Amino acid sequence: MWFFRKNRWQLVTLLSFLSWQAVAQAPENSVLYKGTDIGVKLLVFVLLGLFLAYIIKIIISLSQVGGTLLKKISFKVDKNQISGLTADQIDIMLKIVTKTPGPAPAVKIILPALIIWLWPHFSNAQTTVQAATRENILTQPGVLITFVLLFIPLLAGFLLLISKISTLLKKYQRSKIQVELQSIADNLGNEMFYEEVSVLSDRKKALLFQLSQNELAGENIASDEKGLLNNIKIQHGTDIFPVKKKPIPRPKIDPKLTQLILAFIASAVLWLVIGTTIGEYVGIKFVAPDADAISWLSFGRLRPVHTNLVFWGWATLGMLGLGYYVVPMVGNGKLYNIKMGWASLHLINLSHVLGTVSLMAGINNGGGEYREYIWPIMLLFAIGLGLSTTNYLKTIAQRKTKEIYISNWYISAAVIFLPIIALVSYLPFWQNGIGEVILQGFYMHQAVGLWFMMFCLGLLYYFLPQQFNKPIYSYSLGVLAFWTQILFYTLIGTHHFVFSALPWWLQTTAIVGSVGMLIPVTSGTINFLMTFKGGWDKVTNSYSLPFFLVGVIYYFTGSYQGTAEAFRSTNLIWHFTDFTIAHSHITMYGIISFIIFAGIYAIVPRLTGKEPPQIMVGAHFWLALIGLQFYTIPLMIGGTLKGLSWGDARPFIESVVLMGPYWLWRAIGGSMMWLSHLVLAYNLYKMVYPSEEFTVKEEVFKILKQKADLNTPLIKTDHEPI
Repeated sequence: MWFFRKNRWQLVTLLSFLSWQAVAQAPENSVLYKGTDIGVKLLVFVLLGLFLAYIIKIIISLSQVGGTLLKKISFKVDKNQISGLTADQIDIMLKIVTKTPGPAPAVKIILPALIIWLWPHFSNAQTTVQAATRENILTQPGVLITFVLLFIPLLAGFLLLISKISTLLKKYQRSKIQVELQSIADNLGNEMFYEEVSVLSDRKKALLFQLSQNELAGENIASDEKGLLNNIKIQHGTDIFPVKKKPIPRPKIDPKLTQLILAFIASAVLWLVIGTTIGEYVGIKFVAPDADAISWLSFGRLRPVHTNLVFWGWATLGMLGLGYYVVPMVGNGKLYNIKMGWASLHLINLSHVLGTVSLMAGINNGGGEYREYIWPIMLLFAIGLGLSTTNYLKTIAQRKTKEIYISNWYISAAVIFLPIIALVSYLPFWQNGIGEVILQGFYMHQAVGLWFMMFCLGLLYYFLPQQFNKPIYSYSLGVLAFWTQILFYTLIGTHHFVFSALPWWLQTTAIVGSVGMLIPVTSGTINFLMTFKGGWDKVTNSYSLPFFLVGVIYYFTGSYQGTAEAFRSTNLIWHFTDFTIAHSHITMYGIISFIIFAGIYAIVPRLTGKEPPQIMVGAHFWLALIGLQFYTIPLMIGGTLKGLSWGDARPFIESVVLMGPYWLWRAIGGSMMWLSHLVLAYNLYKMVYPSEEFTVKEEVFKILKQKADLNTPLIKTDHEPI
């Protein structure tokens, strides 16, 4: 019995493995394979059963905790007995009363379960890649990779749920203990007499006593007959030990720079709310396409408004605002020119106002995705961005440190690449025929990978060490990721046009570059997660670290998913479907937006000295994360079914009808994400203009101070308890 109890999780896993293998090895025409996949059902039932068992265990523990704790710590209060306890005895008591059941070893269950589910597919996989069909879709490498990537955030959420439940249990147990401890403290306080209070007062005076620093010298002036004190030389002779280099003090944040940073962040949040409000309306149109008949509100006009505002309004301004904090800080210097920063902000905001009006009026650049602004408006945006680029590079050039920290490597590369990308994409030389297709792939992917991703990785390399108060895990891994990102990302733009009229060698180059991207993504993810190592307890007590953690997880899963999509076998199914929409939201929202969210919560309290409401930060986090799951997972499932429907040469309208339920989930998830942005705007307001908060401790001491000022006697002199 002891063996079964000690190894229960391993036995459950083994049982699941044997059951699943039996199903997987069954002939395809057997009864097991008719209808649905019974192996998946079995795996789900096992996991749900284990989770329910853990919940029941917690409920039983909660029902027993009250009486058990009272028995453990209910002893007669005696001050002499307590003062006579040894350190070992106190340690034993603390171990008894604070011991709480830990969470179930979920990793021991879920990770083997994942291997169980994937093993039959890998063991039965063919050595040659075949065209994807309904029968072999689950054996395609890209699909298997996607399943694994989907499982990672779900596993993280499951573990987080178990951690939260365990934390609630511990808090409940501690509250029971606190009642007893309060009773002990009250009894001890009631037994204090006047003499004891007098002893405490004397002890307080002793603790507050400070030396006057001249006890030995007295009041007389020091005698210096040989002039030693008056002839001190600044220049030293030969030192036995080398003189240590004094650390450069960190520059204080200029109030004017604080205003500039907050203005960038506030503008970014404003465009986020406006852009996602438009996106929310566009998402509703998938479910109710006849919501309006106004040309300015048509899908074809509102969709580019949504994408440009969240790309160039929210994400760009948010990154620039955080960059104005990071770039001077890591260089231990001051910003080159604050007025130039304000000019940049005004020009970028003006370009978005004009661009939004022009797009809704039907005036656009001809349909190039993410570059729908006409060139005069885009020129305003480019000038504004150029001013910030100059500001950054000048600030780095006049830094007070010898080396350029890796954060500024990434940020410098981003601000250098974007003008090149924008200039090439708007030059008229290649805007016709097949050249425009190649140019669109280059522009679209380089904007994501060499502007947004590069900049946000630079922010991560600053904020993670700052939040954990320790250096990044490996500087070398950061340098490796930097150069390989530049090497491979510039090649992968045309993997969106596989099986098109583009040269076959160019498509193959893009696929090879997509696989090469595994190097910077893997090295960067290892670097970030190893920085988290040893500080996981800080995640639950931080405003920003949960957002950073989600950004790192999606950086890994979203980037690997992009590689999986580049394979010809999977590209044939997923391209032109809603799967691509899900992938773009995983990258731009799960990675970029979550990192910017984290950066806002990391620096705004430092700049203003005002904290956001804790419960509202949690609401923002969970609405955004769960909404993203509801948005992306249904679109990936529906997109796969749509691609298979097209492969079967079914009527196009069938794929439209098929997507109905998945578009409904898209609208639900998008609504949750939109609500989270309203919460973010509220939190930003509270961090900048908070109301007076009520603190119990301060109010209690105000009352006590009033009593003391009124000379109310606090100590009885008749030897009665206080």
